[in-house]
Amino acid sequence: MSVERERCIGAGMCAVTAPEVFDQDPGDGLVILLDTDPTASRERAARTAAGVCPSGAITFREPGTAGS
Repeated sequence: MSVERERCIGAGMCAVTAPEVFDQDPGDGLVILLDTDPTASRERAARTAAGVCPSGAITFREPGTAGS
């Protein structure tokens, strides 16, 4: 999993949906990735957060794919 801070618009949906995985920078409001490899129990919320991100700043890579 990765985030593109330059693409983030600071909506905060990720931090609300998966607070164990994402946070917002207190200075600029942009996404902070807290856990690059969430446990199975957190992965579902992280995937949901990626889906609701209005800017598409969160990317999941399946194991075994390029860049993982």
